[in-house]
Amino acid sequence: MNQPTIAQKAPFPVNVQAGQTYAWCSCGLSQNQPMCDGSHKGTGFAPTRYTAEQDGTVYFCGCKHSANGALCDGSHAKL
Repeated sequence: MNQPTIAQKAPFPVNVQAGQTYAWCSCGLSQNQPMCDGSHKGTGFAPTRYTAEQDGTVYFCGCKHSANGALCDGSHAKL
């Protein structure tokens, strides 16, 4: 698997808590989007860790093509 599977062409808004670490799915195969459920095994992909700096809503990338790691950078608009 060379390219990730596009889970959706929009970000996933998630309420996060300061100091908590989240495992974002980078392969697009997780049934628990946008978080990893282990579906990447054997694909060459691994989850990306994101630690929240403050409480609030963050927008995790849904298309899996963000240059901003786990967070949406608008790349879905170009797919």
